Amino acid sequence: MKNRNDLHRDLTRLDGKPYGAYRDLTGTTYDLGRGIEFTLDRAQVDPYAPPSLAHLRLPLSLGQYRGRGERVAAADYLTRVFDRAARGSRDIQIGRIGQQILERTTAEAHEDHALVRFTVALPAAGRRIKGRLAATILTEALPGVAEKLLRVDTQELDRHVSLHRDQEWLRAQLPEMGLVAFVGEGAVLPRRSGDSDEPLDGAVPFASPPTLRREVTLPSGRTLTGMGIPEGVTVIVGGGYHGKSTLLRAVERGVYPHIEGDGREWVITRPAAVSVRAEDGRAVSGADISAFINNLPSGEDTTAFSTTNASGSTSQAANLVEAIEAGADALFIDEDTSATNFMIRDERMRALISADREPITPFVDTVRALYRDAGVSTVLVAGGSGAFFPVADHVIGLDAYRVSDVTERAHDLGGEAPSTSIRFRPGAPRVPVELSAPGKRKPAAAKGRALIRYGKATIDLGPAEQLVDQAQTTGIAHAIDLLERRLGSGESLREAVEQIAALIDAQGLDALSPHRGHPGLYARPRVHEIMAAVNRYRELEVE
Repeated sequence: MKNRNDLHRDLTRLDGKPYGAYRDLTGTTYDLGRGIEFTLDRAQVDPYAPPSLAHLRLPLSLGQYRGRGERVAAADYLTRVFDRAARGSRDIQIGRIGQQILERTTAEAHEDHALVRFTVALPAAGRRIKGRLAATILTEALPGVAEKLLRVDTQELDRHVSLHRDQEWLRAQLPEMGLVAFVGEGAVLPRRSGDSDEPLDGAVPFASPPTLRREVTLPSGRTLTGMGIPEGVTVIVGGGYHGKSTLLRAVERGVYPHIEGDGREWVITRPAAVSVRAEDGRAVSGADISAFINNLPSGEDTTAFSTTNASGSTSQAANLVEAIEAGADALFIDEDTSATNFMIRDERMRALISADREPITPFVDTVRALYRDAGVSTVLVAGGSGAFFPVADHVIGLDAYRVSDVTERAHDLGGEAPSTSIRFRPGAPRVPVELSAPGKRKPAAAKGRALIRYGKATIDLGPAEQLVDQAQTTGIAHAIDLLERRLGSGESLREAVEQIAALIDAQGLDALSPHRGHPGLYARPRVHEIMAAVNRYRELEVE
């Protein structure tokens, strides 16, 4: 094995050579001292291409973290330490790390060592190597970053892993507790701004109403109290800007564990809960939306509905049934992002337009059947209409971010729930004919958090609000490439995506990568967002 001086000498010798000569260093391991090993896995041949890929092997004993969740949390902690240590360098990067603890390819915790993967922008003057500057980056700056990892605060690491262990334990208990979500006492839900995920300083801490307060004892021995959001139909009400959507957004993001200090550490939500909204203009392929839209004047079959330009109501209906197809057991809906005619129809409109002339069965008429027949709960923000009061199991009120249980008052105002014979029957699993992109020459790729380039097509994931990190979007792009090989053989979309999830469980997140060795920097997406991406591909065809 070569050493640090060898790396400095090898880089200096490359000074002034064509940029592609950096590839001469790939695959060679260099000992940087103190047992730190550096390998350049893949060097870019062009200085204007994305940065090169590299990794460090560190002599850290992490065998005490045995379960998958514990290793994910330990790896997340190492990623954050590396990120903080490298912030002074614009050349060494490990991605943008947010408030959520995600399974990533950036780090791995093993019995007697840790791997940390990152990118390095190897310097150039035009298309010529700046070898001396590269030597400074890799033999001076990088060892400094690595040594901070060796000096990791073991108590802080243990606390990080313990928090994650408690969070995931509580998440697993929610079904047994009959809860969709749990919001801990003292949680800070508001964010600094619409484009920041940091907690808002001076925000009103969350306090549970007594009627919904629950208490749990965590594996760490800590006793935790907070508000339980029960299964069934829950409506969140309050004046404008009083915190309704803030509460809903926090619960939506509660499908992920959060780091200490985020304020939402104890906002814990079932992992299969999905946010649903209207999405004008999206493509829909073979979705059974007949529970909500039927008897169209055109005579079109809505048990296998397709369009390249869905309206607000049809897009929301499609989003809802696709979420259930993906395995959702709870739905989050905000009236601000919903189609009014999909959600409600008031008495005057019912009197003017008879039921046999209205193709849309509003969600208010089906929400109870959705829970009764399919076991799918709904948490709904309503600020402009009390139409859901009669069908709600619980109504939560917010006043200046303070929470109360107003169920009894809402039921008094709303009256009894209307009797209905409506049943909800989930559609049959859809089977894609195939998945392919005409003109595709490169693997699918993320373009920011919300876009995937697939062949010549663009898949827009902007409305997928529970997708929190561009690294997840990269993971989805890799999953789409794998789905190309699976779909078209009679397998349903959900079966194929669940097989990919099982592959990750068995082989690790690296299994998604199209490359051997360094897989690139990405994070694990949920099954729901992978299916959401495929569903929005405009060329998708189903049997």
